[in-house]
Amino acid sequence: MSESRIAKRYATPLLQLADKKKSLDLVKSDMEKFLAVCHGNAAFVNMLNSPVIPHLKKGEILAKIFKGNVSEISSALFRLIIIKNREKLLPQIAREYINAFNESQGYQSANVTTAVALTPTLRTSVEELVMKISGKKPLLTAQVKKNIVGGYILTMDDSQIDQSVKGALNKLKLIFDQESN
Repeated sequence: MSESRIAKRYATPLLQLADKKKSLDLVKSDMEKFLAVCHGNAAFVNMLNSPVIPHLKKGEILAKIFKGNVSEISSALFRLIIIKNREKLLPQIAREYINAFNESQGYQSANVTTAVALTPTLRTSVEELVMKISGKKPLLTAQVKKNIVGGYILTMDDSQIDQSVKGALNKLKLIFDQESN
C-alpha cells in the first residue's frame, strides 16, 4: 500500500475524532506546528526516518518536543504512530489531515505562479477563478517565477491551467516540431 494511502487512513479518523471532540481547528493548528518543525529542522525529519534510532526513542523525542504544545488528540496520534512503527509517515499524515480539514470546511487549495507579484486586484481575480472552477472558498498561495515571462499557471489538486507566455511558446514549438516531421 502506498504511503499516501496509509497517511490518509490515519488522517481521516483523526479528522472524525477531532470533529467529535470539537477540536478540528486545534488539531489543525497542531499539525501545522508539527510541519513547521519538519520544515525548519532537517535533523528532526532525519530522526523520524532513521532506521538506526529505535522507534520508542523517537517517541520520547516527540513527547519532549511537543509536550504542552499540542492537544491530547495529537499527542495520542503521535503515540499510536510510534507504537505502529510508522513515524516516518507523520509529516505526510499531518499534510493529509490539513487537506481533509480544508475539504471538510469547503476550502480549495490552489497555487498560482506568475512572472510578477500579484496585486490585490489580480489576487481577487484569481480567487474568483478558483471559486468558479471548484465551487469552494480558495486558499491561494502565490509564487513568482520570472521564467514564465507573463500570464499565470494555476494549480489545483491534480489539475493545472497554464496561461503563461512560456506555456504558449512551448505549445507553438510542439506544433512546429510536428509539422516539420
